[in-house]
Amino acid sequence: MDAFLDKAKDIHTIEEASALLWEELPSPLPATIKALELSLKAHKGQTRKSGEPYIVHPILVAAITAKISNDEMMVQAALLHDVVEDTSYTIEDLVHVFGDDVAHMVEGLTKIVEIRHEELIPSGSDERLINSALTFRKMLIASIKDVRVLVIKLCDRLHNMLTLDALSFEKQKRIAEETIVVYAPIAHRLGISRLKNHLEDLSFYYIYPEDYKNIDTYIKSNAQNLKFKLNAVIQKVKDTMDKDGFNEDDFEIIGRVKHYYSIYLKMHRKGVSIEEVLDLLAIRIIVKKPIECYRVLGLLHLKFTPLISRFKDYIAVPKENGYKTIHTTLFDEEGIVEAQIRTVEMHRLAEYGVAAHWKYKDGDNSVNLEWLEGLNYQNESIEEFYELAKSDLFSEDITVFSPKGDYYTLPKGSVALDFAYAIHSEVGANATEALINKQRSSLLTILKNGDIVNILKDNEPHLYCSWLDTVKTSKAQDGIRSSCRARIKETDTLSAYNILGTLFSQKSTEIKALLKSMGYNDSIYKLAVQLDYYKETIHQVAEYMGTKEVRFWELLKKGYRKPYIKELEHFNFFTNKPIDGVEFDYCCHPKVGDQIVAFYKGSKAIIHHKLCKKSYAKILEGEEMIYVSWSGSKLSRYRLTISLQNQKGILADLLAKLSTLDLNILSIELGIRNSEQAEFCQIEVESNEPKKLVLSEKISQTFKLIEIISLDDAYNK
Repeated sequence: MDAFLDKAKDIHTIEEASALLWEELPSPLPATIKALELSLKAHKGQTRKSGEPYIVHPILVAAITAKISNDEMMVQAALLHDVVEDTSYTIEDLVHVFGDDVAHMVEGLTKIVEIRHEELIPSGSDERLINSALTFRKMLIASIKDVRVLVIKLCDRLHNMLTLDALSFEKQKRIAEETIVVYAPIAHRLGISRLKNHLEDLSFYYIYPEDYKNIDTYIKSNAQNLKFKLNAVIQKVKDTMDKDGFNEDDFEIIGRVKHYYSIYLKMHRKGVSIEEVLDLLAIRIIVKKPIECYRVLGLLHLKFTPLISRFKDYIAVPKENGYKTIHTTLFDEEGIVEAQIRTVEMHRLAEYGVAAHWKYKDGDNSVNLEWLEGLNYQNESIEEFYELAKSDLFSEDITVFSPKGDYYTLPKGSVALDFAYAIHSEVGANATEALINKQRSSLLTILKNGDIVNILKDNEPHLYCSWLDTVKTSKAQDGIRSSCRARIKETDTLSAYNILGTLFSQKSTEIKALLKSMGYNDSIYKLAVQLDYYKETIHQVAEYMGTKEVRFWELLKKGYRKPYIKELEHFNFFTNKPIDGVEFDYCCHPKVGDQIVAFYKGSKAIIHHKLCKKSYAKILEGEEMIYVSWSGSKLSRYRLTISLQNQKGILADLLAKLSTLDLNILSIELGIRNSEQAEFCQIEVESNEPKKLVLSEKISQTFKLIEIISLDDAYNK
């Protein structure tokens, strides 16, 4: 593949590009030749930034697609992928000439261009790319259901990355960032390591040129020594297998130095220089049968000392994308070497991923893409691209098991609740706790590779709204978010009936029937949170009753007084009832800015968090309620844990700096290592900043922030 791409990069003429395509397809179908002819005609006269004929690009994308897949319908779509976008041809024209399948793929590729235009910040913009790129990636995966379209798009992006030299430095970097955030992760999840590695390394070259140059210089200056070590290890493994009875024709050993971007990530994860990266070398042992993989594993572990913590058996427990290989890391006098053991079929899948289905004609085109949702688990509020790279965009998945032995692949750092949602959304919603390796554990317990997890659940759903930032998978996040939104809407709807019932001195059931006859039921939830809507509803109810039920309205007017806004402590109430005090129940602890409800009891307003279980029960019972809102600005509350050095005046300096960030300090607690030295302090603060990560970045610029916890969701304890 390396030689092929080096050749493609240096091609600038139609004749050379066509020759490379026909090398991959020596006996093309008539439709493929026709696709080339139509593309030549459609793009005639068009040129790229470099000045070369534009048609060279789709021909080389088709050649890369052929190299990856051998599926000629995909090659035809690759040849035609820019025709609808850039010329007068339509999808209907392509359907007429090439049929529905090819036209469908071209339409999908055109749709990607449209989504990119809508979701992605333009390359000339000074705005940060990361958030829009993550949204674009999510939209792309949600919208493109045919995996073949994604594979062609990856080939298209790979050729674009090979020819970035013609663009300005700013555009080079922006396109490279888009590639590493959007396209490399898709190649990773599709299992196409050949594309993923090249996309990563090419992006790395443009985004961090100095880091790339340092790694490149080290690898090239030590190339002879690395090659010597690699050959020595390969020879030892070969001799060991020969002695055990393997014939030379029954296996193949491939050695390599790891690709640059993976070395870079390893350096940043461990905080080491390239000289300190232990496992720069890797070998692959390819055998014929799965059972032979385990035979080779036994030989390696007897010959070399294995690093057991790095052992993974993806043959017994394959990854979601079908990847199967045994990974083990070995100590040798030449250094530490990673060894991968797989069969020929496993090697094909590892190199080409889902594209192996078409390249080797050993499967059909129906590939399940549901597991691609896992690509969305990364926190979307990350702003700095550098931080994204350091946090390991491709952090290894873990595999956990149910008590019956079913296995589930989850992102590293997932908690038991992620596992519950992975089983089924209903299991996640109803989960109460977990048995992890037969030990009772919280649903927020972080899972480890190989854990056996049993989820305990109720018959009723539970709300875990404050846990939204703790779970890692998009399935758990979406489940929590949707259930909390549904509960809030239900609570607001029922509260609206109770508030109006209290205002008019009527039962909430009668108010509900009245509003239903007025056609208000679908929008009445707004009443509990929008004062203008509440006032308008009062007016409409009074008018409706005055015209439809005169006697009842006259009776109602006798005990009815016009409502008014009453400000008391931190709250605004809109009611016609007398209020002489505000109280909080023991069951929940709403903080300033939380969503709240107010019950009316004995001239007192009793405040609860809107998601409190006790208040929900009261709302269902139809207890008297009044409209409430916070009177001041909404403040978020946080607990900060900050490391402090033993320096004179350090605490005063800390408090002064926090004051410049407009933080209202509520309490401070020092942790003492001994009688003379403060190890850390915990501070509770209120802030106008609702985003925890933004505040965290501001504080971390000056002090070592160990932890920041939002205290805004202190309910359902």
